[in-house]
Amino acid sequence: MARSNQAADWGNRLSPSLGEIESLAIEAYAHLPETFRSLCGDITIQISDFPEDQIVEDMGLESPFDLLGLFEGSGIGERFSLQTGQQTNRITLYRRAILDYWAEYEEALGDIVTHVLIHEIGHHFGLSDEDMERIEATVDG
Repeated sequence: MARSNQAADWGNRLSPSLGEIESLAIEAYAHLPETFRSLCGDITIQISDFPEDQIVEDMGLESPFDLLGLFEGSGIGERFSLQTGQQTNRITLYRRAILDYWAEYEEALGDIVTHVLIHEIGHHFGLSDEDMERIEATVDG
């Protein structure tokens, strides 16, 4: 039986960098419904290889690979408090855990990044899993 070359251009490629994952996240965010994005206000999206050790400990994770993304900040219902010194809401996507998930499942990397981003923004809004699934279904990437 003849074998075909399925390596395409992977022979010389490295795994996606922090910057490349960030570009996927920016693209995913741009394709979210306008009404959803307009509600996000000032939200920072950043990419890191792994969560800090304190986050792993606080969340009781067995491994830093267990966390694909994290929302930190005040949810919509907490926004209107009079606290001072609050930092901007932030979503961190964890590159290594995302790449590990990508290697294990048959999903496009961009779809995984989109899913994690929507899930973390959903925490920001206090949305249910069903609400997040409906939003994800409307994304045209």
